[in-house]
Amino acid sequence: MAHASNIVLCAGPDAPHALDNVPLQPRNGALDARCPICRGHGQWNAQIDLVTFRCIRELCDHCHGYGWVETGSDPVAVPDIVMAPEGYPKWIVRYLDAATVPGG
Repeated sequence: MAHASNIVLCAGPDAPHALDNVPLQPRNGALDARCPICRGHGQWNAQIDLVTFRCIRELCDHCHGYGWVETGSDPVAVPDIVMAPEGYPKWIVRYLDAATVPGG
């Protein structure tokens, strides 16, 4: 049985309803300031149904979904995928200077 829906497309984090039901990301102590793009949420609704509140979310490219950014010169952990010697993809954490972080 179909249900009623009112789907809204959000063009970015500044769109109305873009941050509905999106919690603020907790600060873990490693990063200094809230992201200026997503304002600490790390993601926003790209599409949301205002009746059921089902949504499709998009990660912030500036803070990589953390919601916080480094303002100093400390290294920043960035997730990455590399090919393991055995031939399968493997998640790693790469540490980069704050000035060289992609999107930062």
